[in-house]
Amino acid sequence: MNLVQIYPIVIRWLIISIPFSTVMSAVYNFSGKVVLITGSSAGIGAATAVGFARSGAQVVVTGRNPRRVSAVGKQCSDVSPNGLTALEVTADVSKEVDCKQLIDSTVKAFYRLDVLVNNAGFGLNAGITDSHFGQTLDQMFATNVKSTVVLTQLSADYLIKTKGNIINISSIAANMTVPNLTGYCITKSALDMFTKCMAAELGPKGIRVNAV
Repeated sequence: MNLVQIYPIVIRWLIISIPFSTVMSAVYNFSGKVVLITGSSAGIGAATAVGFARSGAQVVVTGRNPRRVSAVGKQCSDVSPNGLTALEVTADVSKEVDCKQLIDSTVKAFYRLDVLVNNAGFGLNAGITDSHFGQTLDQMFATNVKSTVVLTQLSADYLIKTKGNIINISSIAANMTVPNLTGYCITKSALDMFTKCMAAELGPKGIRVNAV
């Protein structure tokens, strides 16, 4: 049996034998990095926060519900290989004052920021002929788009210092039509364009900006 035949066997053995968490920790090591995830008290944001914590990052968990924020913060602290305690900040990112408080609290606690994950967002059902369409559009823009713009602006100087990253959580809705979800589709399209603009503007300054 030659090396070409042995190699696939060894790879299969490694995949079966080594725990997935061990592989992840080896490949994605965020020790020493400070990661802020908005909308991280539930769903995708919570899973993202726990994933970063498991990979060694100092995580900042935030959301509007203090009980949920605390629960996810505990999960992050429990899985941290470095014994780190997650910073828990109750905030509504649709409000600029809360966005400022969030960034200020992070920098005050850790003196740096390496990764900003703009995850907070939601969709509301409203057709263009519905009387409440304008109101729902304003609500979604405040959270889905403006919060990302404001937090990017507030964190840019810190991310330039660390040559950090901004990750914006988008949606397939940015590129398709969904009846009665026009407002949501608009906000995600706007988020995608903002991401491209920031990649061009902040890239030369050392910040990588991407949308997922």
